Amino acid sequence: MTSTLPTIICLMGPTASGKTPLAVELVQRFPLEIVSVDSAMVYRGMDIGTAKPDADTLKLAPHRLIDITDPAQPYSAGEFRVDALREIEDIITHGKIPLLVGGTMLYFRALHQGLATLPKASAEVREALRLRAEQQGWEALHSELAQVDPDAARRISASDSQRIQRALEVYHLTGKNITSWQSEETIPLRDYRCYHLALMPDDRAQLHERIAIRFQQMLDKGLVDEVKSLYQRGDLSPDLPSIRSVGYRQVWEYLAGRITFDQMREQAIIATRQLAKRQLTWLRSWPDLMKIDHDAAMRIMEAIIKESSNTG
Repeated sequence: MTSTLPTIICLMGPTASGKTPLAVELVQRFPLEIVSVDSAMVYRGMDIGTAKPDADTLKLAPHRLIDITDPAQPYSAGEFRVDALREIEDIITHGKIPLLVGGTMLYFRALHQGLATLPKASAEVREALRLRAEQQGWEALHSELAQVDPDAARRISASDSQRIQRALEVYHLTGKNITSWQSEETIPLRDYRCYHLALMPDDRAQLHERIAIRFQQMLDKGLVDEVKSLYQRGDLSPDLPSIRSVGYRQVWEYLAGRITFDQMREQAIIATRQLAKRQLTWLRSWPDLMKIDHDAAMRIMEAIIKESSNTG
């Protein structure tokens, strides 16, 4: 029965692993269409720091779900799920296979497992947690999380302030920890035949080097000026998800005069490495994952396309 299900291909991997160039090449060779799975590329005016494909690349390989909202408007995993499912259905209707490409693992999880109906954010609770973090450090709040939700504390890094804050916020608002909420979420939302491919560099040092080189290239292309244009708008702040994106928040701190240029560059590279580490941790626990390189991707894609055409 599963052989008659429509096909979806997910191309995953940590930041700077080469997902976009591989996806563009795949689109040139196979009947695929790309849906971006990236929590920063959704924002307009955030191009350089998100490594968003340029205009020429987008002509060769259009990406859905980039440039769809303003940085002043928070965009959630729940909104992504709705938008992505709509785009997936449209691609399949037009006779192609959706290729979901990105590194925002929460978005992939939202698509495949659904999301619990968590309580809405509370500005008061968040501010209280932020002030505590300033006084005690995020490690102290992570320790508190370990007391009320050991499972979440194991999943969430002590340096991941955003997720620690959200997990504690849910607990303080409801008296029920976020793991309990998430255990009530639905099973996969749609019936698709999903293939999960991942670029997972074995050489950590090489990935770190690529991250450093890429961030320097972003600076050379004008990242500071890009963030300055956002900074000068007057309606954005570091509390917004858009400005919390890796690279943007460090440049924002530099523009605010709180750190030097060299500190900004170093902190951005370190933060990107930490992001890559979290992404790899997610991927190692992802079920039915196929680790690939360029050549393996081509072979696997040929087999998937052949199987899809035989059963479609």
